[in-house]
Amino acid sequence: MKSESSKERIVQRAARELKNGFYVNLGIGMPTLVANYIPKGMEVFLQSENGLLGIGPFPYEGEEDPDLINAGKQTITETPDASYFSSADSFAMIRGGHVDLTILGAMEVDEAGNLANWMIPGKMVKGMGGAMDLVAGAKRVVVTMQHCAKDGSSKILKKCTLPLTGKKVVHRIITDLAVMDVMPDGLQLLETAEGVSVEAVKKATEAKLIAMDVKVGTY
Repeated sequence: MKSESSKERIVQRAARELKNGFYVNLGIGMPTLVANYIPKGMEVFLQSENGLLGIGPFPYEGEEDPDLINAGKQTITETPDASYFSSADSFAMIRGGHVDLTILGAMEVDEAGNLANWMIPGKMVKGMGGAMDLVAGAKRVVVTMQHCAKDGSSKILKKCTLPLTGKKVVHRIITDLAVMDVMPDGLQLLETAEGVSVEAVKKATEAKLIAMDVKVGTY
């Protein structure tokens, strides 16, 4: 296995989903780290629901500006051409279909592309945030997550058990074990992480998995 953490491997692989000129929204948590792995020479425009277009990498310790934050209240940097606008304009951009790609975290995803990432019944939540708008308005939805829960149970399910953020909205899933696309007849296994076999992914996945011409150990 590679020396970096599984989280780093996931976000580095997710950064390969970016394309030059894309307008991208990075969800709270792990997806925000993708900003640190944008390929050199590529121009993408990172958007945040709180009204900023032009997010840069995370600041180094001691260089944080408390007035510059993303939707998750993390301190960020801005690009030289960054622009600011109201939250209403930000959501108009999302709802109007002007975001090419959103990369979101998840608690559960199922074989139909349903996504659960905003609450666990009985636990306090701050609110649903912008995820419901993003999955409905973004042109492409990529999910980054751990493949299994701490108890070893799969988080890639036949059917989500938690309240849904959106139905049939996920296009691609990137985990610490594999990359999968949501297809009409199940999840198509495209790639495995370094040191992970196709059989290991099958064992860790509850959802129906289609494994043909899989690229092994690509990230």
